[in-house]
Amino acid sequence: MREIVLDTETTGLEPAEGHRIVEIGAIELLNHVPTGRVYHQYLNPGRPMPKEAFEVHGLGDDFLRDKPRFAETVEGFLSFIGAESRLVIHNAAFDMKFLNAELSAVGRDVIAFDRAIDTVAIARRRFPGSPASLDALC
Repeated sequence: MREIVLDTETTGLEPAEGHRIVEIGAIELLNHVPTGRVYHQYLNPGRPMPKEAFEVHGLGDDFLRDKPRFAETVEGFLSFIGAESRLVIHNAAFDMKFLNAELSAVGRDVIAFDRAIDTVAIARRRFPGSPASLDALC
């Protein structure tokens, strides 16, 4: 079974407000074991980085200025995740919302939400009433 563990960083919280992905990181698992194959891409969002987002991930305008746009990297990203692999994502609704906004903007098919395994949902079922942030779970 092939799974892709994936995370994004963004310029904000809502793609509908013009926020964009600035980083995608993913690793491939086969039968729950990392294969060593990774996908990592910084992206130029084509907009200024808000201070609040910079404080979360430290990716600023100067660093991102010469990075490719999502449209220039979409083929490599889609090739890495494949058409069938499950996507393991912490707070999947957030990342999927951004990934699908980026895909739609470049005229590509969106990723079906049922491909995502949301580790926040798993954590909330496993540890009801406890915080489900990555820091708390670690």
